[in-house]
Amino acid sequence: MTRFRLPIGGYIALAIAVAVMVLPLLWMLLASFKGQDEIYSLPIQWLPSSFGGANYQAAADAVPFGSFFLNSLITTVFGAGIKIVLGLMTAYALVFVEVPFRKFFFGLVIFALLVPQQIVIIPNYTLVASLGWLNTYQGIIVPGLASAFGTFLFRQHFLSLPISVLEAAALDGAGHWRRLWAFVVPMSTPTIAAVALVSVVTEWNEYLWPLLVIDRPNMMTLPIGLTLLQNTDGVTNWGVLMAGTVLVTLPILIVFFVMQKKIVAGLTAGAVTG
Repeated sequence: MTRFRLPIGGYIALAIAVAVMVLPLLWMLLASFKGQDEIYSLPIQWLPSSFGGANYQAAADAVPFGSFFLNSLITTVFGAGIKIVLGLMTAYALVFVEVPFRKFFFGLVIFALLVPQQIVIIPNYTLVASLGWLNTYQGIIVPGLASAFGTFLFRQHFLSLPISVLEAAALDGAGHWRRLWAFVVPMSTPTIAAVALVSVVTEWNEYLWPLLVIDRPNMMTLPIGLTLLQNTDGVTNWGVLMAGTVLVTLPILIVFFVMQKKIVAGLTAGAVTG
């Protein structure tokens, strides 16, 4: 069997792509340990003179990162978790339940994928404000619970599942609820992992919507807290700002690298037509 060899141009392109993605992250991490004079030194000084935590301590003293982390954790866990459950149930109904106008409802899901988030911000804000949900967890979470992407990916994957398994379960007396959670979900773990990772990253990094509905520091999430740090500590104190940025991005980077194989397998499993 002939092994495929990547031409030299391909290696160069891969090296450039990796450098474009990795170097800014590496610079951010190293700059978080540098003092002001080291950051502005010419020629560029890549390595800090020491790896002390003074900038991290200054960032923690300037703004309550503990509260920011807790708020991001709550909104991410509940927001992503409910998105996955709703996506699973909606996709199951579109594939395995004889509901009228299934193709029409699936068309609405596709249409929702094409609608930019910015279009619905004003109606959502008006509704959240009228319900008194400003500066609350439900105000952050509820407007974004419907996931057209998750529903689409689950539906495409469900089309590839062996229908004979579900028919046998139905003959044994299993209802739709049991068929979904006892049969469909165990056969769909790669796709669930992919949707979960995308949902977690989206919820964790969400900036615009929480910025609109939250103005109290005790309810701010990490991305909004980083803006508060910038306003509090000054835009020129890049060492402290880079330390805060590391605190915001490091948890989600760890989650991504741990689950990267799952997301590739899940996206591939969902790539069927029908």
